[in-house]
Amino acid sequence: MGIAAFRVWRKGLDSRAVRVALAWFLGQLVLNALWSPVFFGWHRIGLAFIVLVSLWIVLAVTLWRFAGISRAAAGLLVPYLAWVSFAGVLNASIWWLNR
Repeated sequence: MGIAAFRVWRKGLDSRAVRVALAWFLGQLVLNALWSPVFFGWHRIGLAFIVLVSLWIVLAVTLWRFAGISRAAAGLLVPYLAWVSFAGVLNASIWWLNR
């Protein structure tokens, strides 16, 4: 994630596309940081799933924005998107089994 953001950042903050892409990146970082306390700390599994779906959407937009600036940076986020997808399935399964 850090290398992907660096590859975009080094294209120059004078570019609006770079600033927008990094803003989306910051948004997914916030959602990423929010998920663990919601799921593990507050034990709010349903709310955590909503955070995770939001994270997936913001991450997908981030990946798309990064692709317009650096295909390599976008490629570096693909495993992360796969992981968030897998975590979403786990989160939804845990919620479903504990309704």
